[in-house]
Amino acid sequence: MKNSTIRVLALGIAILFASSCAPPASPPPKASDPSAPVGFVNRVWKVTKSNAVTAGQLYVFLSDGTLVLASEHGTPRLGVWRYEDGGLTMVEDGISYPTDIVSLTANELVLRSHNPGEPVDITLAPADVPPLTR
Repeated sequence: MKNSTIRVLALGIAILFASSCAPPASPPPKASDPSAPVGFVNRVWKVTKSNAVTAGQLYVFLSDGTLVLASEHGTPRLGVWRYEDGGLTMVEDGISYPTDIVSLTANELVLRSHNPGEPVDITLAPADVPPLTR
């Protein structure tokens, strides 16, 4: 199998595991909340540009508050995310990062994560979905 196929299969397994076994997180944004940007939820996003995150890394913000991070060079990781009081927080490896949604369109998500030191800018695009093969 090609690396990209293995990566997508690993991500799929991680998502299934996370959605069935993860403890409940903070409630995700609700479409009824006019300040909540929900267009990034339940989509696989791929990093296209960043000052600190490797291009190609995948981010998935599941609707139950689970954050799935995966890359072809590492083991998929689970975190949590929440959107409350007009702000996004991502929790990776037990560390909370206040994160600005700089812009959000159907084809691009730009985040600024306030990590220790310099903020981390991340530009993401919807990940390609490889064709199913038999």
